[in-house]
Amino acid sequence: MVTLPAPMVEWLQLLGGQRRYSVHTLAGYRRDLQLLCEYARDVPLERVSEIHIRQAVARLHAAGHHPRSLARMLSAWRGFYAWWAPRAGLPGNPVVGVRAPKATRPLPKALSVDQTQSLLERSGLPSPTSAVEWRDQAMFEVLYSSGLRLGELVGLDIQHRRQPGYESHSWIDLEAGEAIVRGKGGKSRSVPLGRKAIEALQQWLQMRPQLERRPVIDADSDAALFLGVRGGRISPRVVQKQLAGLARRAGLPVHVHPHSLRHSFASHLLQSAQDLRAVQELLGHANISTTQIYTRLDFQHLAQAYDQAHPRAGRKKDPA
Repeated sequence: MVTLPAPMVEWLQLLGGQRRYSVHTLAGYRRDLQLLCEYARDVPLERVSEIHIRQAVARLHAAGHHPRSLARMLSAWRGFYAWWAPRAGLPGNPVVGVRAPKATRPLPKALSVDQTQSLLERSGLPSPTSAVEWRDQAMFEVLYSSGLRLGELVGLDIQHRRQPGYESHSWIDLEAGEAIVRGKGGKSRSVPLGRKAIEALQQWLQMRPQLERRPVIDADSDAALFLGVRGGRISPRVVQKQLAGLARRAGLPVHVHPHSLRHSFASHLLQSAQDLRAVQELLGHANISTTQIYTRLDFQHLAQAYDQAHPRAGRKKDPA
């Protein structure tokens, strides 16, 4: 293990003593500084330049270090030189202009069309009968029908309400077949409610009084579209738990999170409509680059169809 030079030891002591950094954080910084010393080789600290930093990052990346790990290392190196460069009379911080390689964004975990159908049709399970079952069915149909985020779903009201001390920011309009949603950044958008979602919502609204608390606890609970068993607005954690339980009982081989239905909505819509801008608007993405990740899912779908259908896609070469 590389022995740290005195300035680096002093900086770590400063972080631990005056700034109260945790032992875990300091241990990580120490490892990062040791890597810098190792990859800068015999170059003294005061002579380390931006070129040396870039070369170190390139070698670490080639050695298999993840871009996120490299970003953390650069942060530690940058912090050290920000402290030490003025004290050592250096012309500047050699790490300032260096950034880690971009991490590849993981593909969203979308369900297949068949898996989504099995989930929402409660494959192998009886039809909903209780208020809780109909509430869950309505919630999951809305998630898939409209591509909502979990926070947007639980924030829905039965209708627009404005009264002293309370005003709706998200609500449904069954007659118009849409939901008006305030998403990230406080931006509102209108999203469609499909036929299955509307039917499930109508069933749930008939049974909603069974979960109401009388007298009403507060205006928020009174306005909320989806209620928990105690009569208040349902919590995100309950939605997650109920969806995972239904997926398990329906025999799906994967864990299903509410965001899985949002990803499935986007992926399936893009496969059918091929309209990236429309999907961006429905999802409420500020930047279309966020939506473009679903084109990779669409390509996977096309590649699978190609593998299954093309006469020579999966055929092995005949022996010579």
